[in-house]
Amino acid sequence: MKKSQLARIEKLISPFRITSGKGFRLKDIDPRSTGGLDSEDKDEAKEMLGRGVEWLAEQQDMLYAQDHWGLLLVFQAMDAAGKDSTIKHVTSGINPQGCAVTSFKQPSSEDLDHDYLWRYSRNVPARGQIGIFNRSYYEEVLVVRVHEELLHRQKLHPSLITKNIWRDRYEDIGNFEKYLDRNGILVLKFFLHVSKAEQKRRFMERLDRPEKNWKFSASDVAEREHWSDYQMAYEEAIRNTASKHAPWYVVPADNKWFTRLVVAAAVVDAMAALKLHYPVVGAVKRRELAAARGRLEAG
Repeated sequence: MKKSQLARIEKLISPFRITSGKGFRLKDIDPRSTGGLDSEDKDEAKEMLGRGVEWLAEQQDMLYAQDHWGLLLVFQAMDAAGKDSTIKHVTSGINPQGCAVTSFKQPSSEDLDHDYLWRYSRNVPARGQIGIFNRSYYEEVLVVRVHEELLHRQKLHPSLITKNIWRDRYEDIGNFEKYLDRNGILVLKFFLHVSKAEQKRRFMERLDRPEKNWKFSASDVAEREHWSDYQMAYEEAIRNTASKHAPWYVVPADNKWFTRLVVAAAVVDAMAALKLHYPVVGAVKRRELAAARGRLEAG
C-alpha cells in the first residue's frame, strides 16, 4: 500500500483511536460524525472500503504463511449499532479458513465454573489467524456492571466481591491484553458508538418490516432503559483499558457506511505496521524445489 494511502488512512482513523484513557469522554465523539465526509463522498467511501477489503485478503494470506502474528478484533456496542453488518462487510474478502467469528452469549454452567476470562481465552486466535469477538470479555465490566445481580451468579466467594472489583477487572483485562501482545497477538477494540435516537429508529424499522422482525427482542427495549448506565460503563472501561498495544476505536455508528470504512481502515493500518511478507525460501528448500521441478518436467 502506498504511503499516500496510509497517510489518508491515518488521518481518517486518528480522531477515533484511543491509546490512553486519561481525560477520555464518550460525549466528545459524535455518533453522527462522518469525519468530514458527506453524502456525496459515499460512493468514494465504498470504493475505498472495497480496496481495503481486497488488500486485507492479500495480507491475510501472508499472515498465515509467515505464522508469527495473530489478530484479534473485539467488537462492542449497544443493540442495533451494526456489529454484525460491519463484521460481514469488513471480512467479506477474507478466506474463511483463516478467520473465526465467536459470538459470546450468556455464560453456561461450565463457563461459570471457571474464571471469567476462561471462555474468552479459549477462543483467542492462533498465529496466522484472524479472530473476531462479537462481544467479548468486556461484557464482564459492562453488562455485569449494569446488572450487578449477574456478578453474584458467578460463584465467587463473597469475600472476593469488594468495592474495588471493577478496578481489579480492568487491571486483569489490561494484563491479559498485554500478555497477548507479548505473544504476537494484536488486539484492536471497536466500540460502535450509536446515538439513542438512531437506535430507536433502527428498532422501529425492525418492528415495521416483517423481514426484520426476527432481529427484534423485547429485551432490547428493556436494556435501552439502562442507556445512561451503559454509557457510563463504556466510558469507564475505555478509560481504564485503552493502551498503545491494545487501542480502542470509538467509531461513530449512526452512518453505517462510515462505520465500516473506519473499522476497515483501522485493520488495514494495524496490518500494514506488521510489514508482512511471504517467508524467504532458504538454499536447502530451493534445492528441493529445483529437484521437484526436474522430476515433474521429466515425467
